[in-house]
Amino acid sequence: MSNLMGSHDNEPHTANITGRLNWLRAGVLGANDGIVSVAATVVGVAGVTNSPTPILVAGVAAVVGGAVSMALGEYVSVSSQRDSQRALIEKERLELLEDPEGELAELTGLYRAKGLSAATADQVALELTAHDALSAHLSAELNISQHEEANPWQAAYASAAAFTAGALLPLLAILLPPAEWRIPVTFLAVLLALALTGTLSAAIGGSSKTTSATRLVIGGALALAATYGIGSALGASGVI
Repeated sequence: MSNLMGSHDNEPHTANITGRLNWLRAGVLGANDGIVSVAATVVGVAGVTNSPTPILVAGVAAVVGGAVSMALGEYVSVSSQRDSQRALIEKERLELLEDPEGELAELTGLYRAKGLSAATADQVALELTAHDALSAHLSAELNISQHEEANPWQAAYASAAAFTAGALLPLLAILLPPAEWRIPVTFLAVLLALALTGTLSAAIGGSSKTTSATRLVIGGALALAATYGIGSALGASGVI
């Protein structure tokens, strides 16, 4: 049988579904960061000048700097997570070597605390220990798997790619149209993109799509209005 007995076709039953959803959510959020931060940068510059050269330079700098920053932050974060996971696995492995009886009793107690009867908890703990004691303890005690180690390089590449994908939209939106259409086209493209990322994020997390999209659209509109207003004010004052 290809499916688990009693499972539904539209329900995920793989062990790493939570991890995949987290990666997808992180990708959506990374794209959203790219959209907002780069849009705010180029719109702010466009408030000072209509010349495409400074807008392009500022936009490319924002894309590169933001992507590198996102990748570095994700690499450091996931590296720390991986190191902690490895330390916990080694600690559990040592405890199983030094005190297997005590660890079996601990595993039994964990399953009793989950609501199993004493006899059932004993049987489950014995069978899981015989199959793979370390995996059983890591899952029951720490909710981690020794076979699903976090990859900091993968996280860094994914974060940078998601940011860059989102950042290209406002950069192209402000450079491609004629000068008089740059700001309205960029505003419209960014707000539509934020509505989409808000909807996707809510769909992944199971929350209200309308609420999530509205929050992002309002926040993005405020960011764009603020940076454009500041750029226009500085340009009019002669400071820049």
